[in-house]
Amino acid sequence: MKTVFTTGEAAKICKVSQQTIIRCFDNGQLKGFRVPGSRFRRIPREALYKFMKDNGIPTDALESGKRKVLLVDDDAELVEVILAVLNEDGRFEVRVAANGFDAGMMVKEYRPDLIVLDVMLPDINGREVCHRVRADNTLEDVRIICMSGMVEEDKIQELKLSGADDFIRKPFDIDELIERMCVQLEIEPSTAA
Repeated sequence: MKTVFTTGEAAKICKVSQQTIIRCFDNGQLKGFRVPGSRFRRIPREALYKFMKDNGIPTDALESGKRKVLLVDDDAELVEVILAVLNEDGRFEVRVAANGFDAGMMVKEYRPDLIVLDVMLPDINGREVCHRVRADNTLEDVRIICMSGMVEEDKIQELKLSGADDFIRKPFDIDELIERMCVQLEIEPSTAA
């Protein structure tokens, strides 16, 4: 379990900008220390936890240490496979939505770090979901990986222009999906794979 965080890591956990964390550190609201001989700030886990509690920021991401993933797909078999692998991996807390409406409701309440999004949903297309997430500035740090088996190159570009951070073509190797998730979440790929 991580015991000391950089300002960037603290910002991601709190879902605020790094500048906000630096400002709170510098004005004494957030306790920590500077690395000797440098200007780098470090925040101990206990200080970050107290800061989050004092400011009404949910502490679940800090407590579990797991990255929150929202998996949005109406293919029950694929969801089952991805869910099993991610749960076994242990680094992810995963929730599932089978359609765009449920995904929209869950994004606001769950506040995932990453959305793994099927482009072809029964009620809305992935491009529209990307637009809606990107239109909400409180979700600016949410990463989005779109997936589909029926998308041409120009449609992939449209998805990226709509706010998708990455695209993976179905069928895919589950290890490739996890590797891309790790890249988007800026965490180390598993050494177990």
